[in-house]
Amino acid sequence: MKKLFAFVSVFGMLCMGSSILASAQDLSDESNDTTAAAQVDQSVMSSVDETLSAETGEKVSLHKKVKQTFIEGGALFMSFILLTFIFGLAIAIERIIYLNLATTNTEKLLKKIEDAYNSGGAEAAKEVCRNTRGPVASIFYQGLDRITEGIDVVEKSVIAYGSVQMGLLEQGLSWISLFIAIAPMLGFLGTVIGMIQAFDAIQLAGDVSPQLVAGGIKVALITTLFGLIVAIILQLFYNYILSKIDSIVIKMEDASISLIDMLVEYGIKK
Repeated sequence: MKKLFAFVSVFGMLCMGSSILASAQDLSDESNDTTAAAQVDQSVMSSVDETLSAETGEKVSLHKKVKQTFIEGGALFMSFILLTFIFGLAIAIERIIYLNLATTNTEKLLKKIEDAYNSGGAEAAKEVCRNTRGPVASIFYQGLDRITEGIDVVEKSVIAYGSVQMGLLEQGLSWISLFIAIAPMLGFLGTVIGMIQAFDAIQLAGDVSPQLVAGGIKVALITTLFGLIVAIILQLFYNYILSKIDSIVIKMEDASISLIDMLVEYGIKK
């Protein structure tokens, strides 16, 4: 089920990205057909805005404005930034779904295990753990499975398997962190290349035109803008996931201590 949620999330993000890229490419082709070949990207988009306004007499919608801005930034680097956002968001959504499924009511679980242990012994308690999802139940099962070897072995088993479960909870975070770092870097790289292209245009024109310089700088900075927006959004998801993991780990450690205390108390009673 968790893999299914992850697959659906990734597939949805990829479909959305493909749709945006395709529509952006269509709008770019239409703009290139209606403008002169020697104009820079800024003048191309300006003519598209004027054409749309003249035909409809309405303001350009936010959706079309985003597509136009996407094309202004350059299809190559903007596509890389968009793919970074899609994959980063897909992994973040998969992690959120996984962590929500991993959340367990530890107090209720401990009560069930205690009742089962008192009535049916370790096997009954392990059956409760088998029927409960989440890392806490898995840790409890590993501890109960070694109860015949002594409380020290149970404690070591709980600690060791707790580390394994923490690794599973944190799986995929390194990729999100990578995308957070890459997105603004791609934006800065696109800006540098855009500035170089703007100066090349000035050199070919032989004159410093304010319109040409301003247009080139705007186009160059758009990649940085989108890169920073992607990084900010992914950072918000990243911090939420970290806080969710910390909450689960705290409950997991507290419940493990309670399990050990319960087993010690039960052993003393016996």
